[in-house]
Amino acid sequence: MRAALYTAPGPARQVLQLVDRPDPAPASGEVRVRLAFSGVNPSDVKTRSGASRRGWGFAETVPHSDGAGTVDAVGSGVDPAWLGQRVWVFNGQWERPHGTAAEAIALPLSQVVALPIGVSFEVGASIGIPLMTAYHAVQSCGPLLGRTVVVPGAAGSVGSYATQLAAMAGARVIAVVSSDAKADLARAAGAHSTVNYRSEPVPARVLALTDGRGADAVIEVDAAGNAGQYADLLTFGGRAVIYGSNGADVSVPFGPMIMGFHSLHFFIVYRLPPHLLRETAQGISGLLQAGRLQHPATAIFDLADIASAHEKVEAGADAKVLLRL
Repeated sequence: MRAALYTAPGPARQVLQLVDRPDPAPASGEVRVRLAFSGVNPSDVKTRSGASRRGWGFAETVPHSDGAGTVDAVGSGVDPAWLGQRVWVFNGQWERPHGTAAEAIALPLSQVVALPIGVSFEVGASIGIPLMTAYHAVQSCGPLLGRTVVVPGAAGSVGSYATQLAAMAGARVIAVVSSDAKADLARAAGAHSTVNYRSEPVPARVLALTDGRGADAVIEVDAAGNAGQYADLLTFGGRAVIYGSNGADVSVPFGPMIMGFHSLHFFIVYRLPPHLLRETAQGISGLLQAGRLQHPATAIFDLADIASAHEKVEAGADAKVLLRL
């Protein structure tokens, strides 16, 4: 099979290389998926660049967590009925060297989910990290009927899904964006109001939109950049659900936070406990079957052009970046 890999961190064009490798054989409890598409996420490019040390320690690394394709082999203990099943996969290159930037991957059955009829492989390869993150983030906010949720980065992959799911749960969503075009995308996803952080003071605008009450929850993409605003942004007892940060350290004002009974909830989708992974995958399957979600536009690259795909993500892609396998 063809695969892309790197043996040391560095710039995409310097370290990524295309190679031929034997097809992986599924072990007991595993299936092999013949991949159609691989999803490229910010965490993938951060690991490859060396900005993140997650996923390192291997002689060679085939990157990427997400993908979609067809099961073409099963290991012992796996029902042969899985053969020929269209699936999406997650956590491909998590605590293991072989991710989805290859024509095939062998994974435990617990990381493989049936793709409903009518849902494309492109969508299947787009949903692992972004939609699972958004799903758990919205769940972590608690009951949302009649509450207000602020979503920074609402036009991005995670933010768009979080906006949709929070609105479905009955929340009023205030989307924080950086342009009029992104505000349009957020409103199309279900946001009730938008705030342009480049031209408006976010806490003051949120207070105005909530008649001075503040938001019940924030679903956060950049804790390092925004945590200092939480005390001004949240209502009494409000919660920030944090899945991302552009910096290693997060600072909050202790006095206002403790007086406001505010809470911070951090999580990373890779390390969700097994029962939460199952619940999340099952919930997503139901949403896909019902056709209730809008999915981002895609930018598709061939496997041989993986460096360009990584560079597009690093530059702040305006679409979900995929590799065609």
